[in-house]
Formats: sequence, C-alpha cells, structure tokens
Amino acid sequence: MTIILAIDAGTTGVRTLAVNEEGGIVFSSYKEFKQYFPNPGWVEHDAEEIWESVQATMAEVVSNLSEPITAIGITNQRETAVVWDRRTSLPLHRALVWQDRRTTPRCVELEANGLLSTIRESTGLIIDPYFSATKFEWISRNLPNKKDLAFGTIDSWLVWKLTGGKVHATDASNASRTMLFNINSLRWDSNLLDLFSINESDLPEVRASNGDFGKTSKAASCGAGIPIRGIAGDQQSSLFGHAAFSKGDAKNTYGTGSFVLMNVGDELPKPIDGLLSTIAWVLESGNTRTTTYALEGSIFSTGSAVQWLRDGLGIISESSELEELALQCSETGDVYFVPAFTGLGSPWWDPIARGLVIGITRGTGKAEIARAVIESMTYQTRDVIELMQIASNQQLQNLRVDGGASAMNLLLQLQADQLQVPVLRPQSKEVTALGAAFLAGLSVGIWASLDEIGDQWKLDIQIYPERDPIICNADHMRWLQAVDRSKSWAITN
Repeated sequence: MTIILAIDAGTTGVRTLAVNEEGGIVFSSYKEFKQYFPNPGWVEHDAEEIWESVQATMAEVVSNLSEPITAIGITNQRETAVVWDRRTSLPLHRALVWQDRRTTPRCVELEANGLLSTIRESTGLIIDPYFSATKFEWISRNLPNKKDLAFGTIDSWLVWKLTGGKVHATDASNASRTMLFNINSLRWDSNLLDLFSINESDLPEVRASNGDFGKTSKAASCGAGIPIRGIAGDQQSSLFGHAAFSKGDAKNTYGTGSFVLMNVGDELPKPIDGLLSTIAWVLESGNTRTTTYALEGSIFSTGSAVQWLRDGLGIISESSELEELALQCSETGDVYFVPAFTGLGSPWWDPIARGLVIGITRGTGKAEIARAVIESMTYQTRDVIELMQIASNQQLQNLRVDGGASAMNLLLQLQADQLQVPVLRPQSKEVTALGAAFLAGLSVGIWASLDEIGDQWKLDIQIYPERDPIICNADHMRWLQAVDRSKSWAITN
C-alpha cells in the first residue's frame, strides 16, 4: 500500500493523516495547541509548539503504520506570520495569527494614503490586518536585530523544521495571501516589499503547489529522507480536495466562519468589490507550469452563531442538537438572524455592522430562532455565490460542501433551495487534508492526472432544490432588508 502523510496545521490544532492511494484515511492523530491573547484583538501562537504538535502527531501515525511513507503534503492556516532566526531555527516572536487585529491602524493609514487600488491590482486582496504583510512589518519593527531573519507562513515554517533548516520555501497559494505577492507575475512585489520594509532575501522561495520542497531530516519524527511534495493553504487545499478542477466549480467550508471558493481558471478576473482574488494552485509537470485562480468570499460567522446559541443563550446544550430543534418548525415565521458579531465579511465588508434578530413575535420560540440561524448560513453563501457568478461570468452547476455544519441535511436542503443547484457532500470529512495529500501524490506519480484524483472524491449525499424559486427569492429579499438594518450599527449605538 502506498502512503502519503498529510499534515493539516490548523488554527487550533494539528492533524496528521496517513492517506492511501484510494484516498482513504488509514490512521490519523490530532493535537491541540495553546491560543495566546496578550491584549484585546491580539491573537498569537507559539510556532515551536505548533512544530512540537506536528512532531507528536507524525510520530503517533508512523508508529501505527507498517508501510513506508512515499511523500508528505502540508496544508495550513493561512496568513499567520512567523519570523525566525536562520542560525538557531528559533522563532523571534510569537506567530501573529490571521485573526490578529493589532495592525488595524497601519491598514487604515495605508488606505488613507490611497494604496488600496495598487494593492488590489497586484495581490487581489483588500487592505486588512487579516493578511501577513503588516504582521511581518510589525514583528520586524519590534526586533532588536534585523540580521539572519526568515519570514514565513506556517507552511514554510514547517518545511524549514522538517528539512532541518535546509529549505525556505512556500507555495503560490500561501504566498498569494501575504499581501506581498503579485498574482499576475507570480513574483514578490518589489514595490510592496519596499512599502513594508521587507527584504526579498528574508522571504521564502515560491514554488509550485505540487513542487519539490526538499526531504525530511533525521530530526523529523516521521524519519529522514521523505520528500515533501505538496503544499496549499487550507481553503485552496479544500478546493483541490473537492476535485473542483473545472472553471466554475465551487466549494463552501462551513466552519467557525465559511469560506466560499470558486475556480475561475487560468485568467485572473478584474477585481470586484466584496470578493478576493487569489491563487488556487500552481501545478508543474516537467517544464510546464499552469496557474489556476479562484475567487474567494470570507463569511465571518456561521459555526460561531451555533456556539452563541449554545454558550451565550443556552438554547442548545450541544451543537449537534441544532438541526433537531430547527426541524420542530417548518418556517421561521418571518424571523431573520444576521450574525454580524464582528461585522460582516463578503460581500459586504462592513466591520461596524452588528448582529440582529428581527421579526420576533409572541409566537417566536427556540425552534424558530434555531432555524433562522441555519437559514442565515445559506443566505450569506447565496450572497457570495451570486457575486462570484457575476465576476466570473460562470453559472454555478453545483456546490460541494464540507465543515462541521455540513453534517446537517436541513442546511444542505435550504442551501440547495436558495442557490437552485444541487449541493454535494463527500464521504470524507477531511477534505482539506486530502487536498494536500492529492497534491503530493500527483507530484510523485501516485495519481497521474487530475482526472484520477477526481475519481477519489466519493459522494455521500446529493441534495436537489425542492422549494419554488419565487418563494426563495422573496425570503432572500427579506434577508437583505435585515442585513441593511444591521449595517453601520456600531456608529449609531
């Protein structure tokens, strides 16, 4: 049996999986790591602790295998910034997590200086603390010594550690999330490097997503000499894991927030307000490289709304109870819930919007509110998908889904009704990790083509639209009215 080791380095923990040539998971191991919140809006990780979690999970997986490991694939939380000393291979500051907002004043300054259009045209991104550039700048400004530095995201940090400090590299999908990488020329943008006072020599070399990232050293718990042959940021890896290889293919991951990505092919569409443009992956075969782009919509609150029902209101005891409660009513009775706890993401990008529940009457109960929460997930996804269809000039044929909330068939039915296309849930819950495994396997020849990888994607359930689209459109219009009332609330309250 051929085994690919997939490392999924997420925001709260690391999972290492052994994946066979049929896309099956032979064994997996998971380990959480600590979250640090030193000041309001600051979120940090200990990069060494992330590495130790990788070491621990790899060791457990390897100890349960009788087959050798052919290659390693890595997927990771994106945008999180690490700076380390090349000589000692030790971090010089805690990693600044993608959620960290400490560089908001710097981003406001950049936008006030009229740099939004320049940054959007080069990177496909908006100016926001979410991305890595201002994080690297902040760490660098707070270091006494500026020599022998290595800047990187979590993937490049793990490559450095796995190879014993021999390889400092990242893939194009992760580079495209730094706000430093020109996604047209596929190079670090010299003007942006100057803007943020970052030396290109301190940054990782950008390679193809199925490129050669070196081999493991004897310090790696999985053993020495294993090639690292696939890397992608978590949301791009999920798109690849869903075998969304054709232009117009799209997926949604229903997690704490939701991330909708649509494959838009090898031509980058013009920037459009409300969406991000990003590199999905770069694949190389011999001397040929092909770039696939994606549009991305970042929805801030989906699973976090479920957590609020559980922990804030006590309406449910466990997240798994939500669907059963919502099924106790057939409609919300014109109740709408806008989960703008920390503002609205795509397509609105309103940081001062705030959440609301509207339409409550004396007849409104827990079931109606539970159903309104689920419906809000589908409306937000529709908002993003509709904008993507306009931007890409592509009509959605179906939506592939994963993430915790995708276990709810009610959610999938409501989503199919709102989009008026089938919604497809795969058998595997580890689509993100499988994407990294597929990239590595493609690189070493376990799968000879994207078609062969597509054959590994196994359907669990396909749900078709059932409701009258006229009724669905009316419900969606009411949702948009509720969204309008939530906007800019922090200013007026």
